Amino acid sequence: MARPTARVLTLLELLQSGGLRTLAELAGRLGVDERTVRRYVDHLIDLDVPVESVRGRYGGYRLAPGYRMPPLMLADDEALAVLLALTAARRAEATAATETTAAAETAAAKIRRVLPARLGRRLDALLETITFTATASGGAPTPDSTVLLTIADAIKHHNPISIRYADREARRTTRTLHPHALVVHSNRWYVTGADPAMAANRTFRLDRIESARVLPGTFEPPADVDPAQQLLTGFADAPYRHEVTLRIRATPAQIRTRLPPSVATITETPGTGWAHVEIRAESLDWLPPLLAALDHPFAIDRPAELRTRVAALADRLHRSARRQPPD
Repeated sequence: MARPTARVLTLLELLQSGGLRTLAELAGRLGVDERTVRRYVDHLIDLDVPVESVRGRYGGYRLAPGYRMPPLMLADDEALAVLLALTAARRAEATAATETTAAAETAAAKIRRVLPARLGRRLDALLETITFTATASGGAPTPDSTVLLTIADAIKHHNPISIRYADREARRTTRTLHPHALVVHSNRWYVTGADPAMAANRTFRLDRIESARVLPGTFEPPADVDPAQQLLTGFADAPYRHEVTLRIRATPAQIRTRLPPSVATITETPGTGWAHVEIRAESLDWLPPLLAALDHPFAIDRPAELRTRVAALADRLHRSARRQPPD
């Protein structure tokens, strides 16, 4: 059975604040019984933390005089990776008051307090600029720390940046960007912003940014922009091999259960009960079963190939429904 790390760390924090702590006080602060407090103290002693027991009516526990936790020695990359992992853990458990969430909160606060001031300020800027999409999980690998911290600083202080970017075909270009936010979506990091040369919003994957440097000057960031929604809308509007348009007799909310904003653009037609849906896709293979699972009437405007694929799926399902099981 795993040790309750969050409460053990909290116990150490209470003892480090100084003075003698009674057993009843510690039990109340930790929300456990006195027997459990004794077990937590044993855990600290096992870790060579010099906890002293004071007997008597007014006895309790204290740390040996002069004891302090050793300073945290982490490189920038290590501190960044740890704090981002803890931040992702808190985000993943945001709706549940679990012991894991408490441990992440406690550990992040401890690490932040002992970081050098310079690194602490840069990490604060980063943590203030991250947005997670609804589908983001805690497993997003951390991009290059120099690129990530440089972009976060630029976002916080509204500075333009110059980035060296390699696209999916490994073609390298140098871009100027007014960065708005960092977004974590489906285990990837992105920076959203505006390209002043093209007068258009752009999104770049951080793992394809080879270098980033801050440029002189500042810019005025847009107001009331949802970075996560901007990213997902950009995915839906991106050029792909197939451009699909269809009409579905359902509400946008019903359609969204199968077609999220990153996949489809939905326009409701008032008074008709139908919605106009646009999808861009590299392959059509996944669409027929998805439309069947949506279980609402639909009409395909284009491409004709999708009609053929839907008809073929319907034919296979019809034959399977009529087939008798073998004896």
